[in-house]
Amino acid sequence: MESNVLEVNRTDIGDTRLVTDQLGDLAEGAVRFQIERFSITANTTTYAEFGDMLDYWGFWPSGDDTFGRVPAMGWATVIESNHPGVEAGGRYYGWFPMAQYIDATVATTSTGLRDDGTNRAAHAPVYRTFERTDLDPTHPSNAGVAAEAIDDAENRHALLRGLFLTGYLADGFLDANDWYGADHAVVLSASSKTAIGFAACAARHDGLHLVGVTSPSNVDAVRGLGWYDSVITYDQVTDAVPDPQAQAVVVDMAGNGPVLEALHDALGDRITYSMVVGRTHHDAPPAAPSTGPTPEMFFAPTALVSMKEQGVDTDGFQAAMGPALAAFIDGSSEWLAVERTNGPDAAADTWADVLSGRVAPSVGRITSLHAD
Repeated sequence: MESNVLEVNRTDIGDTRLVTDQLGDLAEGAVRFQIERFSITANTTTYAEFGDMLDYWGFWPSGDDTFGRVPAMGWATVIESNHPGVEAGGRYYGWFPMAQYIDATVATTSTGLRDDGTNRAAHAPVYRTFERTDLDPTHPSNAGVAAEAIDDAENRHALLRGLFLTGYLADGFLDANDWYGADHAVVLSASSKTAIGFAACAARHDGLHLVGVTSPSNVDAVRGLGWYDSVITYDQVTDAVPDPQAQAVVVDMAGNGPVLEALHDALGDRITYSMVVGRTHHDAPPAAPSTGPTPEMFFAPTALVSMKEQGVDTDGFQAAMGPALAAFIDGSSEWLAVERTNGPDAAADTWADVLSGRVAPSVGRITSLHAD
């Protein structure tokens, strides 16, 4: 069997290529997924940006030092199995390569499968799981969504589920640390979907002023969300917190060095914590602020461990995550339109469009390497 795969240049992520894998007989304990569809968002391109630092290239090794395979969130069906506990026909949500088909060595879990391939052993469990539709409590069909709305809801899950959970965890981490004494949170790349998920959570906290920083073309859309208390453009970032007595945490989804440095220079020690979450501005130089705290990378899988060490009831926190996700997904119909395309060229075009910033924050792109 042949499988078309979209690969990305590891040092120039705007450069992609289509290759064809030849899939042979399944190994013992392996299953073959047909990857139905997946989302490409700014978060997906961030996986490529941080591919070496956080080993995202190791999720689905390409065997090539120049081009790698970026994990993307989506849906797939097991079409063949050589595992005694897995039947063909099951549908799963998880991180898949941008491909038509993929083989994986798996183990069964209470809610689906876990990738037990040798290349995955070092990765956090959340990145190795495939949630089976009929066992996943957060799947739309198990959350009361009408049958005719399931397809749209699954698209929205592929686009928003992982990003919202990152935002939910970032909010929980900062709250567990009492927002480091800050009364403002300045969010860079406020229109990114991870930032929107974060804002939906952070807006619930009384006394916290949420500042969204975005490009001029996105100001109205970001304001329209209703979660940011104020919205400014990147060239106004030095006035993000005009009150000289106020303190702020920085939540950087942009990765734009000059912007982050300007914010640090303006606020200095009034920044109590600087968190780096993403890199939507992939072509901007990295930051090296000389004032304020050193920016720290936020890695969602370790956040719960840190929160538990600080005395947070992480079981309760996780239990509340499902209803919060369901509400966010349901409400996304008010601000997010889904666009879906098919075919290898369409997938490559979608990657290019998202990477270049040509996709409006009010649009989510779902694609597939299958022709239909």
